Amino acid sequence: MALNLKQKLSGNQNIYGTCILSTSPIWSKVVKGTGLDFVFLDTEHVPLDRTELTFLCQIYNAHGMSPIVRIPSPDPYAACMAKDAGAVGVLAPYIENIGQVQQMVGATKYRPLKGERLQNVITGREELSPVLKTYLDNFNQDSLCLINIESTIAVQRLDELLSVSGLDGIVIGPHDLSINMGLPEQYDHPNFEKAVKEIINKARAKGLAAGIHFPAHPEYQIKWVKEGANIVLHSSDMRLFSQKLSEDLSNIKKAVGDSQNLSTGSELAI
Repeated sequence: MALNLKQKLSGNQNIYGTCILSTSPIWSKVVKGTGLDFVFLDTEHVPLDRTELTFLCQIYNAHGMSPIVRIPSPDPYAACMAKDAGAVGVLAPYIENIGQVQQMVGATKYRPLKGERLQNVITGREELSPVLKTYLDNFNQDSLCLINIESTIAVQRLDELLSVSGLDGIVIGPHDLSINMGLPEQYDHPNFEKAVKEIINKARAKGLAAGIHFPAHPEYQIKWVKEGANIVLHSSDMRLFSQKLSEDLSNIKKAVGDSQNLSTGSELAI
């Protein structure tokens, strides 16, 4: 039996995924043979409605690629909706305080418990009965709770954020983090590299998973996996299609003497 994402991460294995923007059902058949463990569905920056999200989650689950869904904001109700759609993992964007992490853990690890009672449980004011704890553990046994680290405030509070029981891992948003640091897209800057290294090392030292999402540049993925990252979230279907199409057309135009008509596309930073 194939291991699920949580089992792989618990076994200190790497998991591999890419961002999927296409809602075509045929696209899932193409993606299936690429060696992915998961697909990243981004509802923060991509206009997917609940029906489309559910459709995509169910299709990719059926093909053995677990959906990790980034919700639009650190909203526990949005997290529950993503879980209801079929998300295996939920990624909450731009996390900066411990309360946000607790809310995400509550939505992904204690679902369907909500309200004041859930708040009492996740803040330690109430202990679950053995029967209810067993039920909720079984109900949410494969669920992953992930948070984005995308600001200097999050880096400063990292020890506190990583201390919340039930958190499974972090994903660095390099674009937003570099901008927040005043180093827009300077991914080779020593200060940026120092911050990424600190985030990954602290997360892994606590037994949590860590990853970073680049729209391109596989050499960055290799670099940070060697540093300890084990969530490999690489590029997107749109970026890879654009890159390959531009490369092929450039070669064709050069070969037939139309090199003066070459044009370049734009990158999407997600």
